[in-house]
Amino acid sequence: MDIQRLVDIDKHVMLALNGSDSLYMDGVMKIYTTTAVWIPVAVVLLFIVLKNNTLRNSLLIILSVALTILLTDKISSDIIKPLVGRLRPSHDPEFMHLIDTFNGYRSGSFSFTSSHACNSFGIFMFISLLIKNRTLSLSLLAWAAINSYSRIYLGVHFPGDILCGAIVGTLLGLIVYLLYAFIHNKIERQPTRITANYTRSGFLVEDVNIMTSAIYLTFVFITIYALIYINNNIL
Repeated sequence: MDIQRLVDIDKHVMLALNGSDSLYMDGVMKIYTTTAVWIPVAVVLLFIVLKNNTLRNSLLIILSVALTILLTDKISSDIIKPLVGRLRPSHDPEFMHLIDTFNGYRSGSFSFTSSHACNSFGIFMFISLLIKNRTLSLSLLAWAAINSYSRIYLGVHFPGDILCGAIVGTLLGLIVYLLYAFIHNKIERQPTRITANYTRSGFLVEDVNIMTSAIYLTFVFITIYALIYINNNIL
């Protein structure tokens, strides 16, 4: 299968997944993709990291998360996008009039790969491997997947951009975790606590549940706030 055939399939899938006739869903997706709405979840993550680790290891984890975000963002935005030079669906002159956008939102020029998908799946992979809790991992996967899909819905990324961004982000999250684990094993000599009250990596399960709850409470907040957001924009 040649590249042009893959591009054509990508565009057909884009048209099937992009937008809807629901103003409410427009609001949900626009709010969901906004970074600020997820700040409380990040604060909870910081809390459980500091509570369940030594100060030295907490700083190592914070630096590792920052490195994951830096790598995923820079590699996607500053290396891959300019190198590939694929226009966003919202900027492609042969395609832009076929898609739904939200309130004229079109984002930057280049599309491949999606930085949102790269960042989200990088964070998902690193945190999942760090904490090792099935419920939290599935919750983070749902967060990353919906965050990525919102970019298709809003008309600023093709599905192929999302898929490749997710793959790049997952690999980078894995690489950073392996680097973290190597350094952690060198500087931390404390035995891992293995009981029903702790994850395999030593995080208290009840603390991890707080973060999982924070993710789902943010989901609920978005679904409620979208009603206010849309009403204000209509009025």
